Amino acid sequence: MERKLVSITVDGKTVEVDPEINLIEACAVAGAKIPSLCYMKDVSANASCGVCVVEVEGAKALVRSCVQKPVEGMKIRTASPRVMNARRTAVELLLANHPADCLSCIRAGTCELKVIAETLGVRASRYPKLKKSPPPDTSTEGLVRDDSKCILCGRCVAVCAETQGVNAIAFAGRGARTRVTSFMDKGLANSPCIQCGQCSVVCPTAAITEKDQSSEVMAVLADPRLTVIIQTAPAIRASLGEALGMPAGSLVTGKMVAALRRLGFAKIFDTQFAADLTIMEEGTEFIQRIQKGGTLPMITSCSPGWINFIETFYPELLSHLSSCKSPQQMFGAVAKTFYAQKAGIDPASLRVVSIMPCTAKKGEASRPEMDSAFRWWTERAEKEGAKTGAEHYQDVDWALTTRELARMIRQSAIDMASLPEEKFDSSLGESTGAATIFGNTGGVMEAALRTVYELLEGKPLPQTDFFPVRGLQGIKTAEVPVAGMNVKVAVAHGLKNARALLDDIAAGKSDYHFIEVMACPGGCIGGGGQPVLPDMDKKLARNKSLYLEDLRMPERKSHQNTEVNTLYKDFLGHPAGHLAHELLHTQYRARVV
Repeated sequence: MERKLVSITVDGKTVEVDPEINLIEACAVAGAKIPSLCYMKDVSANASCGVCVVEVEGAKALVRSCVQKPVEGMKIRTASPRVMNARRTAVELLLANHPADCLSCIRAGTCELKVIAETLGVRASRYPKLKKSPPPDTSTEGLVRDDSKCILCGRCVAVCAETQGVNAIAFAGRGARTRVTSFMDKGLANSPCIQCGQCSVVCPTAAITEKDQSSEVMAVLADPRLTVIIQTAPAIRASLGEALGMPAGSLVTGKMVAALRRLGFAKIFDTQFAADLTIMEEGTEFIQRIQKGGTLPMITSCSPGWINFIETFYPELLSHLSSCKSPQQMFGAVAKTFYAQKAGIDPASLRVVSIMPCTAKKGEASRPEMDSAFRWWTERAEKEGAKTGAEHYQDVDWALTTRELARMIRQSAIDMASLPEEKFDSSLGESTGAATIFGNTGGVMEAALRTVYELLEGKPLPQTDFFPVRGLQGIKTAEVPVAGMNVKVAVAHGLKNARALLDDIAAGKSDYHFIEVMACPGGCIGGGGQPVLPDMDKKLARNKSLYLEDLRMPERKSHQNTEVNTLYKDFLGHPAGHLAHELLHTQYRARVV
């Protein structure tokens, strides 16, 4: 039953609005845009910043519009002198304790505090600095917390607690000593933080950012002794354009490849190649568990934030995880073995860079077990009685976020929008539509089902698209008839949703066979390394773009990837074989904090 609308007047204009929305949204209906720093739709509304105040006729004090709902007959002024003075004062108080380093700040151009200060005409603060901040927290591989830039908006606390259910950070202290911090100020590395980066996406300033490694990558690109190759994740093609000023959801696959060539990468490969490879391994593993009585439900292992979560909060359920590495790590292992051997490159001088929508990928690349190429070459040398003499190296050397790549492109004065469409390099660049949709929640599940069905049934799918696992609902379920059995699957994105599925497994109540979990809301399209300040419309635009690219691909099933099939024929042998397990699979372990 639809709610009865209420009539309100905003700056002299009368409109009808839903009584359950807040005044920020209600005033927007009348064309009035109210600024706010603490409010973010579907994330946070705690009325802490004081920037969103409006004047309501009959009210003694100004009203904070992020927490006030409209009522019948309400008359609102959004830009009266009293309102504007209050907003300017709130911003000046924030600026008093804020470092004046806008020219060098990593959020230059995307800082909400700076935008609102400019909009209100605030050029300086009349108030003294009262806050002393500790040095930045750089304890994790993926994130940096700079307390000097925190405006106590609470968005990071809300998204960590309410969306992810992690509670790695919280408010501490009172009054002027209030700050956001990890438990006992021990640093994010010693907290339950899973490095998903959702805090960095919603932060209005540079209080929480990715650990920027773009300058390191630019330095190695200039080193003639090194061969630097790059892989790009599926979701990047639908978000990089947005980070460079294009409309949300712009598909820039070919232009992105052209820009990377101009940055100086020796070869530009596609992580989607490794996504197809992942499906071959993961699909085979699932079939083996079904046929041989393995641990069910099997849960996907592509999202490193999710892996950190289950290792921290549900270590007793680790046997349910697929042993497959993520596509990023499969690519790194293959690049530094098969590709290096084929191209005649010393793997010790080969550098693998990945562009990911995720801050947790940085930590994943540095995990000690992600050095399988080094171990493979060392064992090979020992068998041949030779000494490698090579220093230890990881399969993936740097994992950069979408935001870092956008900065590299801007710094190099590359106008990506004007570049021609170019193609990925061959041998590790071919992919199918199944790999493209890895960037969406439900995409890994759909890609796996496309292949598992045809491998078990021995005939083409009657319908390639699995619509029940698509969309942005928190948990999606489906039953798929395959080879005489109904395969029950579930898909969750956002870790609070994942908890519900895990609790059922722990209680012995789950009857699913296969579960996909993505740490970030929306999947990789909403990853912690994506363009900041996402809203539902932006996520939907990225989501639709990936499904559109899937439809355009000549092949849409992972087992149809000819380069992947050649890799098995010439190097790996067969899915789930000995060498495949050595290079493409791993084990996960309990994490104690």
